[in-house]
Amino acid sequence: MILAMWSGPRNLSTTMMYSFGARKDFSIWDEPYYAAYLNTTGLEHPMRKEILAQGILNPEEVRSACIGKIPNGKSNYFQKHQTQHMLPSFDRKWIKNVTNVFLIRHPARVIASYEKKRENPTLEDLGFKQQYEIFDYVCQKTGKKPPVIDSYLIRKNPERELRLLCSKIDLKFDSRMLEWPSGGHKNDGVWAPHWYNSVWSSTGFILEEGSLPVLSKKMQLLCDKALLFYEKMKV
Repeated sequence: MILAMWSGPRNLSTTMMYSFGARKDFSIWDEPYYAAYLNTTGLEHPMRKEILAQGILNPEEVRSACIGKIPNGKSNYFQKHQTQHMLPSFDRKWIKNVTNVFLIRHPARVIASYEKKRENPTLEDLGFKQQYEIFDYVCQKTGKKPPVIDSYLIRKNPERELRLLCSKIDLKFDSRMLEWPSGGHKNDGVWAPHWYNSVWSSTGFILEEGSLPVLSKKMQLLCDKALLFYEKMKV
């Protein structure tokens, strides 16, 4: 199985990658299109130089690798995709031929977390619009709705939600998905030191989240825009 999990930043996606990476039957790939995205857009991101140096810059090469041979002799391949990285100019046809899962999180929580790492995010940075576009593409091309999982529910009851997800994608649940060693994963992207501090210190899913954070007026306006796409995904 090639499993593509689509989310924006700060959505629990790295934790989900660690969860699948704890299984013996999965290889993992951390944000395959990140270098190609930065190279194409010219955007300035933390550790841009290192990302470009170590990543695949040609989106066609990324596409081929995403649907190519699964590394390390494993039977399954978990790919953590950031939806904002999938630019309109990149070929999306391959997506309909893999198993897709969409990971969502309330925009207020995403924005509050993102601001701590990179100031003044835009709607394009957060990936909600792109996530819905990819979701709609999968629905149209496959004729069925792919699984949508909410990070809030996963943190509230990880085992229940992971069992449900595994059943939806015809995968046997593995209890090893619930915990992993602290200190990161060998397949973390080169950007991990900037973004993954809290996940590196974890050995499992963090406890249930509290009430929604209070945002500045500017960020609340951004949140309202993102909510339009989040609510479409949540239904």
